[in-house]
Amino acid sequence: MPLTLEIVSPARLVLSRSVDMVVMPGYEGDLAAMEAHAPMITLLRGGVISLYEGGAVTDRLFVGGGFAEITPDRCTILADDAVPVAELSPATAQRRLAEAESAWAEVDKTDVNARDAVLDRLQSTREAVRVAGAAPGQGG
Repeated sequence: MPLTLEIVSPARLVLSRSVDMVVMPGYEGDLAAMEAHAPMITLLRGGVISLYEGGAVTDRLFVGGGFAEITPDRCTILADDAVPVAELSPATAQRRLAEAESAWAEVDKTDVNARDAVLDRLQSTREAVRVAGAAPGQGG
């Protein structure tokens, strides 16, 4: 029995369908969810979500971070943003990286919450630049 997957961004339902497995960028390392997975909630970092059917990757989406709730028959991903990897723009990713680097240079490093939020954004945009450069049909 496949796993029901839903990916939701603040703006919309990005995807809802059955998959055999979903591999996501967990905050502490990549994580695979499939049927009969133990229930859990985990924090996601910026990175690629890969959807598997029949042992092969069918889709790849970039998420900027978020949360995932996994149950034995369902995986719900609440993503800060989500875009198919093929639609990532290297130019846009580079612009966002420049903005994140500027924010990092200006953040009060003694304010732990602000520093950590800006650092998460910086790491996510660096990953977006890397993935956008490697996406088929994209320049790098």
